[in-house]
This record gives sequence, structure tokens and C-alpha cells, in this order.
Amino acid sequence: MPELLLELLSEEIPARMQARAADDLKRLVGEGLKAAGLTFTNAQTFVTPRRLTLVVYGLPAKQADISEERRGPRADAPEQAKQGFMKSLPKDTEIEQRDTEKGTFLFAKVEQAGEKSRLILPKIIQTAMQNLPWPKSMRWGTGKARWVRPLHSILAVFDQEGLPVQFAGVEAGVTTRGHAFMAPGTIEVADFADYEKSMKAAKVIIDPAVRKEIIAADAAKMCKGAGVVMKDDPALLDEVAGLVEWPVVLIGEIDAEFMDVPPEVLITSMRKHQKYFATEDAKGNLAPKFIVVANRETTDGGRQVVAGNERVLRARLADAKFFWDLDRKTPLSSKAPQLKERVFHAKLGTLDEKVDRMQALAAELSEKVPGADRDKVRSAARLAKADLSTGMVGEFPDLQGIMGAYYARHDGESDAVATAIAEHYSPLGPSDACPSKPESVCVSLADKIDSLVGFWSIDEKPTGSKDPYALRRAALGVIRLVIENKLRLPLLEAFAQSQGLYGKGEAVGPDLLSFFADRLKVHLREQGVKHDHIDAVFALGNEDDLVRLLARVEALAAFLGTDDGGNLLTAYRRAANILKIEEKKDGVSYAAQPDDTMLVDDAERDLFSALEEAMPVIAGKVAAEDFTAAMTALAGLRAPVDAFFDKVTVNADDAKLRENRLKLLSMIRTALEGVADFSRIEG
Repeated sequence: MPELLLELLSEEIPARMQARAADDLKRLVGEGLKAAGLTFTNAQTFVTPRRLTLVVYGLPAKQADISEERRGPRADAPEQAKQGFMKSLPKDTEIEQRDTEKGTFLFAKVEQAGEKSRLILPKIIQTAMQNLPWPKSMRWGTGKARWVRPLHSILAVFDQEGLPVQFAGVEAGVTTRGHAFMAPGTIEVADFADYEKSMKAAKVIIDPAVRKEIIAADAAKMCKGAGVVMKDDPALLDEVAGLVEWPVVLIGEIDAEFMDVPPEVLITSMRKHQKYFATEDAKGNLAPKFIVVANRETTDGGRQVVAGNERVLRARLADAKFFWDLDRKTPLSSKAPQLKERVFHAKLGTLDEKVDRMQALAAELSEKVPGADRDKVRSAARLAKADLSTGMVGEFPDLQGIMGAYYARHDGESDAVATAIAEHYSPLGPSDACPSKPESVCVSLADKIDSLVGFWSIDEKPTGSKDPYALRRAALGVIRLVIENKLRLPLLEAFAQSQGLYGKGEAVGPDLLSFFADRLKVHLREQGVKHDHIDAVFALGNEDDLVRLLARVEALAAFLGTDDGGNLLTAYRRAANILKIEEKKDGVSYAAQPDDTMLVDDAERDLFSALEEAMPVIAGKVAAEDFTAAMTALAGLRAPVDAFFDKVTVNADDAKLRENRLKLLSMIRTALEGVADFSRIEG
């Protein structure tokens, strides 16, 4: 079947936009084809720094013929309605009147030949190009069309013949061009197989995955020869593969004079500014070699390219070394007062004021973190943001915290203080390492809780997809710090302490705790924990100890996974539904102690005795946080509960007997809700 090939050749597309653009092009063209009734077997996109390529396989030569019957308005409908129906039909369509159960209607049998695909495709392609959602686009020349960069040519081939596509003043043809430097000549293309082969011959690898494989393999060979290993950096590999059409891997030297600069500085400088890959020696230490990927072959084997990159890197690292040496001339503590000049938020004060609050809160939190040294916590919190005033962090903002740790150690601060400074921003995401050192945990918690409480107090909460202050990330960070370190930290107490440091204001703790509940559900759902189990425990009210909450959730999940748990859940629902109906009908609550002298049936006497025995045991086990034992006590109720529902009629004719049995049902509900709100359990 015919094949569609489309290539859009432009000036350089930013690497960060390439993958999304390829997906959007395939989606938009695919949607256009489906809307036009053109089916296809498969579609693929490829992207390089200069071209977006789409190939669609298995397209039909023409649309399918249409043969259908359409019902129009009633025969006695106004003339305007009938004329409108006729205008909607192809010319010369025969119309007849037909009686139906609902009356006499106009009917038309439409026979319409499918249009050739060749005539439909140009509009589909042009519409897709117009609607491609670039994060940033531009106009050029005198035209009004927008594209990410000026468009040079359009290759549009269907069934080995060109298509009359036009966009941004560029008319499509059956030719393209190869590598901008090594093969800039015109190349005529018949189909995708011809295109792929011709591109490779013209020094263009169209598939980014293949370019990544080439870079990784060639770099590994080059590093092996130099006795080093390329540092794993998937994000940089993705980016570099988007910067070259013909990857040529080279290796360069880092001058020895820069090797005493912290490795994070060297790596950041090489990675961010130059897109170089760092290398490591056999011990995992930074090696004085770097990998650079060029976009062309040279007659000297890349020697001049390497020399040029070494020269540029030398200048970059000289700046970094200058800041490294300069920053260490004065202690880190001397830079903290400069935070008074930095605004944290217009309504929340300066960074210096935030540090004051962090220091006070971290000291309070140290009482809840086993092993935390209060004085070291206070020192770390005081210095945590000081490196924002250093030259190095001014040049490399990504190194905040990391550089503070280096400067703190240089000043003679303890390892615990330095580590806490380095780690207080962590964890930054779900895959980021979570601090475990006591002092680090305290400062990190204080930083995040202060931000959350502060922004909540000025009603700057996340809304929808908008979260400009990364408060969802901060909440997830607190959750991970608490859970992974098994901290017995009452969150409401911590929120209140933080809010007290801001001064007076309406308490934000309860609302903030609800926000945490939502974040916790997201976090635990990724680990396979059911959200309704979390709801069932949170619904008990004011549960702000996440370790205790998770222990209860785990015990609840294990209990519900047993036959006893499943049957008791069913019994709970039955009891709760009966009570809901009867309490509403009677206008009273039956949450009261049954009269044991009115228990006339063996099954209800057995149930009452079992509940009387189990309820204090359950309450005691819950108070002792032995939730597994509490669930075991609940399981013991299964048999008497089952027997009760099998043998006893709750809504007895005797009003007193009915009331007493409804109170017995209320005991079942109360017993189970002492562990969790079973009404929140789904399924």
C-alpha cells in the first residue's frame, strides 16, 4: 500500500523541543488522517537538530466509497427544514418519503465515491504544521506563518510522487539536503527506504536513538583506551544526541591546575556550558579527561576540534577556580548577613528572616529526631543559605548547598553541619536520595515546613497544574523524610510551631494536613498502596503521625486481604446500611449500649458477649499502636457476626426488641470504626 514521507528541514531545533515536536507531528497528522477516513498501519517520526521526519505506512490510494441511508425531517416539516436537509446531500441524490412508527419522514440513499488520498493529504499536512504547538516559535521575513526556526525546505512524497504542500512560503518538493557541512548537496527521494539510505550516505543519522547508541559506544571505546570511564549522564546524552546529526566522539584533557576545584564544579561547568561528558577513574574519582561530541568529521582526526574545546574549557574553569579561591578567603558565616538583601517573598520577608525561622524550627524538630545534636542543627540552619551570597553559586546556581558544604568544611565546621548544609534541599523529587543524617533531616524539614506554612498563610496554594513555589514537591519531601527515617513527628504540632514563628494568623495546620493526605496518596499509590485504605485511616480525624498512619494502613490492608476481613467488611456495610435507613426513618441515633436482659436469641447473646470482650482489647491494642493485634481481635468477631445475620431478624415486630437489636448493630459499627472508617473502603 502507498506510503507517505514528510521531512521538514529548518535551522537548528533546540534539543529540548525535539522529542515533543516529533510526537506532536505524528499525533496531528494521525488525527487528520483518521478524520478524513484514511486508515494506516503504522507511523514513525524521527528528529535531528535540523529536520523533523514522518513516515506513514499502509495508506489507501483513496477514501472508502460511502453508501448510506440518511433520515431527514418529517414529510410535513417546514419547507426550510426540508431544503436544509437536501442541501446537506451530494448532488442528484434521490429522496423518498417513508412511513415509520413515528410518522412519515424523508429518506435519502447517499452514494459517494471516495476521494483520492493524494488530494486530501496536502491539507492534512498543512493543518498539522500550522497547529504544531512549539513552546517557542518565530516569524521570519515578511511571512506570518510561525515555526520554531526559519524553514528551509519541505519534502512531501506520497506513493513515490511529490505532494503540493505549501507552508511559510516554502513549496514542497521531492528533494532534501544532507549534512550542512559534509554533504550540503541536493538529494532526490522516492520513498522512506531511499530517504534513510540517502541520509546516511549524506552523513545524517535520522534516528536519535541510533545517535545515542553511537555516542555511548564510541565514548566507551575512547575512554577504555585512556583508562577512564565516562560518567553516566542519561539526560546529557539525550541532549547531545539532539545537537548533532553525525556524532563524532573525541576526548580532551583537563589541565592539572583545575583538579583541586571541587568535582561538582568541574562537572557542572563542563555539562551546563559546554555539553561535555565527565570521566572517572577506577575508584570513581573525577579524571582529568572529558568527552566532547562534534557534529562533523575533520581531516586531522579532530585534533583542532579537541584543542579548541580544551581552550574554551580552560577559560571556563579559570573562572570557576577564581570564585573557588575568592570565596574561601572569608568564612561562610560572614556571607550570611548578605541574605538580608535577598527577598524570599514580598509577603514573607527576606531570606535572612527565613533562615531565622528555619534555625528556630530546626532546633525544635531536633527533639523529635533521634540522635540530632541541637547545637549542630542550629549551626547548619544558620549557614544553610549563606552560599547564595558566594561568587561560585552566583555563577553556578545548581551548586547551592553543595558549595556551602565545601566552604563550611574549609572553615572547620563539623562533618554533620557541612552535610546538613549540602542536603537541606533534598529530596528534590521522587527519585532523589533522601537525607538520613539526623542534623540533615532537621534542617531539611525546617526549610520545607517553613515554606509550606508561609505560603499557606498568605493563601498562595497550588491550584490545578500551577505550583510556582514547588509546594507539592516540598510536601512530598517532608513525607519522605518522615517515612523513610521513621520519625514520630506530629505534623500539626510542627505546623503550629512554624506558624508561631511567622506571628499571628489563622491556623493553617488542618488544611495543610489535608494537602499532605493528598500528596501521601499519590506517593503511596506509586508503591501499590490503595488510596481508600489511606482515606479510611485519615477519616478517623487528626492523624498527623505518618509512621503510625502507615502502620495502621498496612495492618488494615493485610486484614482486608483475608477471608475474615472481607466478610467483616461485608457485615459492616450491611449493619451500617440498616442503621442509616432506620435512624433516618426513626429520627434517632441507635449509638447506645444494648440492654443485655433483652437478648433473647443465642446468636445475639453470643455477638454481644464477643463485642463486650473484643472492644476493650481493640481499643487497648490501638492505643499501644499494635494494629496487627487489633485486626486479629476484629477477626475474632467474624463468626458471631455471621451467625447473627444468618439467624436474627433485626427489624422485629416487637419495637423494644427491634431497638435493642439496632443498638447491637451500632456496637458492630463502633467496634470496626475503632480501627478505621470502613465506610471509606471501596470494592
